[in-house]
Amino acid sequence: MAVSDPILSIRGLAKTYRGGTRALDGVDLDIRRGEIFALLGPNGAGKTTLIGAVCGLVRPSAGSIHAFGLDLARDWRAARARIGLVPQELATDMFETVWRAVSYSQGLFGRRRDPERLEAILKALSLWDKKDAQIRALSGGMKRRVLIAKALAHEPDLLFLDEPTAGVDVELRKGMWEQIAALKQRGVTIILTTHYIEEAELMADRVGIIRGGRILMVDDKEAMMERLGTTEAVIDLAAPLAAMPAALGRFHLELSPDRTRLVYRGGTGAGGGRAEVARLTQALVQAGIAYVSLDIRDSSLEDIFVDLLGREEAA
Repeated sequence: MAVSDPILSIRGLAKTYRGGTRALDGVDLDIRRGEIFALLGPNGAGKTTLIGAVCGLVRPSAGSIHAFGLDLARDWRAARARIGLVPQELATDMFETVWRAVSYSQGLFGRRRDPERLEAILKALSLWDKKDAQIRALSGGMKRRVLIAKALAHEPDLLFLDEPTAGVDVELRKGMWEQIAALKQRGVTIILTTHYIEEAELMADRVGIIRGGRILMVDDKEAMMERLGTTEAVIDLAAPLAAMPAALGRFHLELSPDRTRLVYRGGTGAGGGRAEVARLTQALVQAGIAYVSLDIRDSSLEDIFVDLLGREEAA
């Protein structure tokens, strides 16, 4: 497989469960080698079903999946040996020790026992001093790290993280973000699902949005934010306005009910909104309208995500 070829290629993937629930509806998706790809969507959008289909946990109703140039329908064992999965739920023996659980995962896909490799993984995840502890005795954050250690034990080239920081406190989340960034530096391709959209904004190279089993959009994160992002400016006036002046009619403005605040929303594109806010302040001065404060905020990836889903629902 050439370096430029996708490490994972999905075409026409569909899954209908018994009873008629359609979890995936003709998904097409390519994942680039070495990237962090964030798959975002509301509950029930199809994220976990998509991951399960690639990892051999869900049998698709239609479509094809190729990983590392291998057809998963024919060469599942060879492909799966190069894929790691950190599931949402803890799926391991709670009475097992950390060391034995991770060691078992290392041999599960035919890897030879490599204690030095396991030691390095556990130390990187701050689990080394817990290696002899039973998993049931660990905190929620530590249990989540054990899942990551198990997924890394057989040295996968492609790693799925399905809500990896769910239920983890803020400090542990930041530590796990650092571990994910370190994995990327080692050349691991990562597909991440998360409810914490700031994770995607912080780490992802590209973002895909899924709803109702369909991919709504895939784009580079920065390009998506530049194309769909907007600017909001809140201007507190020195005195109430009797009415909106005609000189401000060309701007996307709302006047608060008490007439003491102007709210601007608009200006898609990098810097477009802020440039228009600058023109707006000039227009205020020219119109003799004094203001006491100006607060400018560019939309986040979460704002874009919520807006896109809202427009899709209204369509």
